Amino acid sequence: MNDTLKKFRKYRTEMNDRILNSDFRDFKKFFALDNKAYLNGALSAKTKELMGLVASMVLRCNDCILYHLERCVQEETTLQEFYETFNIALIVGGSIVIPHLRYAIEQLDDLLNEKKNEKETSNNSETNYNGK
Repeated sequence: MNDTLKKFRKYRTEMNDRILNSDFRDFKKFFALDNKAYLNGALSAKTKELMGLVASMVLRCNDCILYHLERCVQEETTLQEFYETFNIALIVGGSIVIPHLRYAIEQLDDLLNEKKNEKETSNNSETNYNGK
């Protein structure tokens, strides 16, 4: 896992825990609302995450981009679906989105490599376990 992913995950987890344990009820309400918005409904969770990715790119929030990229990978988004989503962000946001497109592609490469490595490790463990 690259350093950016590791730092992002650690920071996000630590700060979310701190925010949610602050005993300020409105924070908890917002986090719950945000979580619920991305669940399967009339639109799939994957579609909603792709929409969140577009919004994050247009709003130029790299932390948000990385979060939605990670969720989209978990939702089995294809490379072509990512590219079409990136294109929508470019059309909506214009050339100001290009630096964030670069960031998104770099981070997506890392996330997909991580996923590939996890699958290979899992397959090797299964092979070793089965004695083959």
